[in-house]
This record gives sequence, C-alpha cells and structure tokens, in this order.
Amino acid sequence: MSTMEHRFDLKGKGLLLLLVFWFFWFTNMTVRLSFAPILPLIEDEFLVTHAKASSVFTFMSLGYALSMFVSGFYAGRFGYKKSVALSLAATSLLLFLIPFVKAFSLLYVFNFIMGASIGAYLPAVLPLITEYFTEHHWARAIAIHDSGAPVGIFCCPLIALFLLQFFGWRGTFQVLAVVLLVNAVLCWFMGYEVKVIRSEKNAFDHLLKARSLWIMNILFVLGTGANLGIFGIMPLYLTKELSFGIGYANHLVSLSRLGGIVTAVSVTFFVHRIDPIKALFFVLLLTGILTILMGAAPAGHTGMVLFFQVVVVTAFFPLAFVAAAKIFTRDTRSLATGVIVAFGILFGGGAVPYLLGLSGDLVSFRLGISILGLLICLLSPLTLVLKEYRQPKEPPSPIVG
Repeated sequence: MSTMEHRFDLKGKGLLLLLVFWFFWFTNMTVRLSFAPILPLIEDEFLVTHAKASSVFTFMSLGYALSMFVSGFYAGRFGYKKSVALSLAATSLLLFLIPFVKAFSLLYVFNFIMGASIGAYLPAVLPLITEYFTEHHWARAIAIHDSGAPVGIFCCPLIALFLLQFFGWRGTFQVLAVVLLVNAVLCWFMGYEVKVIRSEKNAFDHLLKARSLWIMNILFVLGTGANLGIFGIMPLYLTKELSFGIGYANHLVSLSRLGGIVTAVSVTFFVHRIDPIKALFFVLLLTGILTILMGAAPAGHTGMVLFFQVVVVTAFFPLAFVAAAKIFTRDTRSLATGVIVAFGILFGGGAVPYLLGLSGDLVSFRLGISILGLLICLLSPLTLVLKEYRQPKEPPSPIVG
C-alpha cells in the first residue's frame, strides 16, 4: 500500500491522532522528571548527599541514552508503533515496582532500567509522525507533539504535590504506572504499523562521518543541560542553598514553566515559516546569558530569571527536532534522533545534574549554574555551520504499512 494513502493533515482524525501522541509525550516527560520534585524527601529519608541524590538522574540518563541508541537501530525493523507501545508498557511495570525499594542504591538500578524503557519512545515516535503526516505538516506536527514536554515539566511538580497529599512519595509512582499502562493499551490499538527496512550498519557508518551529527550532539547536550539538567537540581538548590520550603520551591519551579508552555504553543504557529537552524543560534546564545544570570541573581530574583530562561530554552527542542528532520535523510532519521537525544540525555540530563549537585556540595549551586551558562554561550556559534540536507529524487526505502 502506498505511504501517501496513509498520510494525514492536521485536522479530523489526523489531529486526534497527534493529540494522543502529545499526551504520550506529556506523560513520558512527567515520569522522567518525577524524581525531581520529591528529591528533597528522598534525600532526607535515605540520608544521602546532594551529589548522591542527584545521581539518580545520571543512572536514568545512562539507561535512557543506551536505549535511545539501540532503538535507533531496531525500531524501524521491529515496528515504530509497537516500539512506542512496548516503551510505555515497560515503564508502567517499573513504576509499579519502585515503591517497594527500601535501599537507596536500588533506586540507581530502577532508574537505569526505567530510563532504558522510556528511551525507546522518541526514536520511534518521531519517524512515526513523519510517516503519518504529509511533509508539508511536519514542522507543525513535530512542534505540537514536542509541546507536551514543557507542559509535562510544568505539571510535574504540581502533580507531585497533589499526589503527595494522598499517597506519599512512593504512591505517586503507582498512580503514574496506571496512566502509562492505559497509554500502552491505547497505543497498541490506534493507528497503523510502520516498518522501514534498511541496512542499519551502512546508515550508521554514514552518520558517524557526518559533521552535522556531532554538532547536533553538542547542541542537544547544551539544550538538555540548560533545561532538564537545571530542572533536576532546582528543588535542591532552592530548599538546601536558598532555604525555601519544599512546597514553595516546587510551586516556584512549576510557575517558572508557564512561560515555556507559551513558547511551545507559539512555536507551532511560526516554526514552518522560519529557518530553524539559524534560530537555534539565537535561542542558545540567549539561553546561555540567562543561565549565567540565574547563577548570579539574588535569591529574591531567582524565580524571575528562571522564568525567562525557561521561556527561551523551551524553543530549543521543537526547533532542534525540525532541524534534525531537515538535516538527515528518511533512512537515517530514526538513527540520528536516537544518537542525538542519547547524547543530550546522557550528558545534559545525566552528567549536568550530577556536576551541579557536586558543585553544591563543594562550593555552591550558583557557581555550577553560571559555568554551564558560560559554556552554552561559547559553543552556541556551532549552529551556524549546520546545513539542511537537499536530497535528490530517489526511490524510497522499502516500507511496510
């Protein structure tokens, strides 16, 4: 069956399908960050240091990065839709089991495995979106889907605070497990399967020689570190170094994400009209400046600077995903997505929170945040050497719909 007979526009059944994927990404992001708002409680219960508590993100990121990388190789052959459903189901199982952990070291194991289950999602869903929708709608469809992430980041602390009133920090994971299980069942019965048959080795060899891949790797580390890396340690920073109460700290972190939602929604209206590659430079440069200011701002102004930093950095991800769709070919898109996001999560979402926590133990969180902002400013010009791939007409790769 021709792939064109499967393609949707952003209305009717196609829009409903995209909104379901949006909810998958929203819950995916909420689960990934669910440790952040309750980390002060876990730190106090298990009597561990800031660095040790923050390292749960490192182990999750290790599993996430490994899974992203492997999924990029096999998701197309296994089936993109089945890969998404399996990711959601496996994550649900891990969430059911986490409440039974009694030793802090076991959280490392569970976070690694949960990171691996979550990581299979993105390399499968982005190629699925580009197959479900016509190329004319790619930019807006990807941007709409990605807006689920900032909404999830905004809601995560509020959801945690709400659930803590009834279930405690362990019970929150079981509630999330039920939601993920429903998502997995829904994914299994919706849409149609897409498989792409290709030579993964040849595609990967080609990718490794592409300068754009390594530049995008660095950019994703910077963007993820400025966004999720800082988000992961922000409740610790606000409660332990600035002496805010945990409730106030989580409300502040959540409110700072409101601007990110506005950005994510706004991007969906103009992303198809601008050059996403050039826009990335300005987004990263301004993100770096605001991150430096966040580390230098007085305690009373931290929330305001954090708000504006989130407004800017949220634009990075939809722009970067659209740029990646334009830079890499159809046969390498899933692989490239897996490798790029794996790098970003491993170093930006894993190493950065640990290093910021270590900075909090040795000197201060402020110093680590400012250094991160300086690195983002210095490396942002790398975006200017990226080039969109102009592919000549050629027979499409074999596809099973």
